[in-house]
Amino acid sequence: MNLEPYFTRIRYSGPQTPTLDTLRGILFAHACSIPFENLDVLLNRGISLDESAVERKLIHEQRGGYCFEQNSLLLRVLTALGFRVTPLSARVRLTFTREQTPPRTHLFLRVDLDGVPWLADVGVGGFSPTGPIRLDLLDVEQATPHEPRRIVREHTRHYPTFYHQAKSGAEWVDVYEFTLEEMPPIDRELANWWTSLQPNSRFRQNLLVSLARPDGTRLGIQNREFSHRRGAEILEHSEMTNPEMLLALLRERFHLQFPSGTIFAQPMWPTGGQGT
Repeated sequence: MNLEPYFTRIRYSGPQTPTLDTLRGILFAHACSIPFENLDVLLNRGISLDESAVERKLIHEQRGGYCFEQNSLLLRVLTALGFRVTPLSARVRLTFTREQTPPRTHLFLRVDLDGVPWLADVGVGGFSPTGPIRLDLLDVEQATPHEPRRIVREHTRHYPTFYHQAKSGAEWVDVYEFTLEEMPPIDRELANWWTSLQPNSRFRQNLLVSLARPDGTRLGIQNREFSHRRGAEILEHSEMTNPEMLLALLRERFHLQFPSGTIFAQPMWPTGGQGT
């Protein structure tokens, strides 16, 4: 893999040796440069996990993507730099209670450095950690450039289950649960197919875009709602009333370019999709 276009894309000019400082720098730059988004799903274009397709879309076409695209790209980059990286599977819990069982449709990375395991993830939307999180520190608050994180472990089933949590205001929020099970390519392909094509998938029913900012804030779109927040504090909020407003917002705040007249399958506008 030619890493220079990737480093240009994320505006990273730091060291390229497999160290913790390098990992921190790359995660922060990536999260602040490549948006999380499911827009191709809503345009019925399909999501390819082919290496060349992911590289073309996220790097050369200046687009974003969701976890299978984002973390697949990061996996290739870190491996090329000499990091020891393992792809792991998880169940995203952001919209689920502990009594519910979400699908195992999330990919994140374990990076081992000098015998210490770290969590790296640039693909969980508005909760993507902008720095690595130690996996072997349990119930300990860990700082990131944005909001604090922690890993907790519970014996809720017949095996230990770990929870990646983020602090939102005074509350800890479950981001996802995992068991440290590796996610091989075939499992990623299957989960990607379900996520992008199954009618009940959250990504088929909602328009989702997010991007971390270097100043510690985050931008986000969920359907017609735009927000700019710092942790749980809302700094800016607006509602889009027609598709052209959405396209302008994508262009101006997320640097995502789409032709005028593009209409995504979600959200539905008041006039049935054509706007006002």
